[in-house]
Amino acid sequence: MEDSIIFPNLGIHLEHVGKSISVFGFEIAYYGICICIGIVLGFLLAERIAKKSGQDPEVYWDFIFFAVFFALVGARLYYVVFAWDMFKNDLLSIFNLRNGGLAIYGGVIGAVLTIYVFSRRRKLSFPLLLDTGSPGLILGQIVGRWGNFFNREVFGGYTDNLLAMQLPVSQVRPEDITEGVAAHIQLINGIEFIQVHPTFLYEGLWNTGVLLFMLWYWKRKKFTGEIFCIYLAGYGLGRFWIEGIRTDQLLIPGIGFPVSQALALLLFFAAGGYIVYRHWKLKKNTEIPA
Repeated sequence: MEDSIIFPNLGIHLEHVGKSISVFGFEIAYYGICICIGIVLGFLLAERIAKKSGQDPEVYWDFIFFAVFFALVGARLYYVVFAWDMFKNDLLSIFNLRNGGLAIYGGVIGAVLTIYVFSRRRKLSFPLLLDTGSPGLILGQIVGRWGNFFNREVFGGYTDNLLAMQLPVSQVRPEDITEGVAAHIQLINGIEFIQVHPTFLYEGLWNTGVLLFMLWYWKRKKFTGEIFCIYLAGYGLGRFWIEGIRTDQLLIPGIGFPVSQALALLLFFAAGGYIVYRHWKLKKNTEIPA
């Protein structure tokens, strides 16, 4: 029971859900496995889209190492900066990724900067690279989020809705258990469990919807870069409300507002506004004067 994960209202009881697998005596975290699978699937999807849109798919494999490396660096730096109290007394822990601690928005920033530099050096269309890569990016996020499932992290406050998830208290970081969650701790076969929103699952389901729309809209896009804007706006909208119920929020120093929630809202309005503006400009330019 100590390593169980239960979805009581769905009648699902998963016993012995480990956090890692042992290979020749070396422990490999499922968190890392999920991220690696997400990266591979994401680039395979980008390669497929490149082929179907008449691009050279080899271009995307040329910068895969740099994109992944700087995305991971960005994701870790973003997390460390806004969770500095967790690392300031043990700086070496910054390099330990086995227990999680990667922020998606930091990874996106790192990847986008890498693509920009690559496009300038290779004289390629930066917006086209973003359009082609963004469906793979969100697919990687969908798969990678399951690493949070195995780590028993990225969950929300107490709920008794259909998707409510129960986790053993002993398997959860104490700082992630809020007073509201602690008030509903229950004993199951003598073991303390919390019952929470599975926000990793909410985000995965939301992102799946965004991904399907992006793939459907690809041939209907009105300008190069629109698919990436749809990613920013679509993911931002979902992340805004999901971030609001998480218990492990990274807060803006001195303000106390969740940094990823603020960034998600900003990107939703910025990307959504840009899409509306470009569509208006295109419509205006195609109107025939009376």
